[in-house]
Amino acid sequence: MRKADLTHAVWRTSSRSSGNGQCVEVALLGDVVAARDSKNPNGGVLIVGDVEWTQFLKKIRDGNG
Repeated sequence: MRKADLTHAVWRTSSRSSGNGQCVEVALLGDVVAARDSKNPNGGVLIVGDVEWTQFLKKIRDGNG
């Protein structure tokens, strides 16, 4: 399991978000990416490597995600 210091994380949502609070927020933290539910910012956080995150986004863009 990866761990990351989230103290200074800058969370952002997609520019395509409708702003209704139903979003995933991400923070880029060097060689890892943190993701959380915008409705529950104090809840759990998923931490993945930047390579895995890039592969995940590629699959979504290619319609395979």
